[in-house]
Amino acid sequence: KDEVFGKNLVDEYISDEFRESVRQVLDDALHGQQTDNYQVPLFTKHGDRVEVLLNATTRVDAAGTIVGVVGVGQDITAINQSQAELTRVANDLQLLIETANAPIFGIDTNGFVNEWNRKAAAITGFSREEVMGKDLVRRFITPEYQDSVGEVLHKALQGEETANFEFPLFTKSNERVDILLNAATRRGTDEVVVGVVGVGQDITAIN
Repeated sequence: KDEVFGKNLVDEYISDEFRESVRQVLDDALHGQQTDNYQVPLFTKHGDRVEVLLNATTRVDAAGTIVGVVGVGQDITAINQSQAELTRVANDLQLLIETANAPIFGIDTNGFVNEWNRKAAAITGFSREEVMGKDLVRRFITPEYQDSVGEVLHKALQGEETANFEFPLFTKSNERVDILLNAATRRGTDEVVVGVVGVGQDITAIN
């Protein structure tokens, strides 16, 4: 406390790239305009970076005259680090899906395609752009298998996963490809079902 009293907050304790924006937030509060949830990095005495979520509130005396600013902060360093790690993991998983040597597709709760990796595109001849947002069953499954494939996907949307379900796909050039499918329920961070991920295997040569 003794080390900071009387010092200029912005010039002494805010990093160069944030000084102007923090100065503006404090200046606004000095003119009666409060700021909520402003994120700013602080650097500790030892040079460590700390992320702070700041509320800057106007401070007035008994007569209602503005005499300063009170800043109430929350240390969100760990939260930001966790979010960064989750983002990294999500990016790694997306790369794994995209480059996997197996056809992988995803649908949302309405049955519309929201995932289509390179292998799925290579096997079917349909590019990602051609299938995204389309009804998977009605557009890409042959009529005689639409009901059974639809049932597998419906069950997965209810949390009942299916392994080793075999069905034929017809490619863009109308060639038959036999697929062995595992349909897995896809859930959001709140554990609510958001769709289905299908991981397949081309077993045409085996059949």
